[in-house]
Amino acid sequence: MTKKIHERGPSGAIYGLGFIGAAVYFIGKATTFWMGVLGLLKAIVWPAFLVYALLKYLGV
Repeated sequence: MTKKIHERGPSGAIYGLGFIGAAVYFIGKATTFWMGVLGLLKAIVWPAFLVYALLKYLGV
């Protein structure tokens, strides 16, 4: 039986650091508890915000 290992490489570390940075940013700007919860949810999907802004900037 062959065991296959799938690794993500450095992209997982970059996403993790980005998540921590985005969480600190969004939660730091929160004015209420629920805005902090929303900030945490935004931090989870920060790459989607980044790609959307990039495509909007490029006019695609």
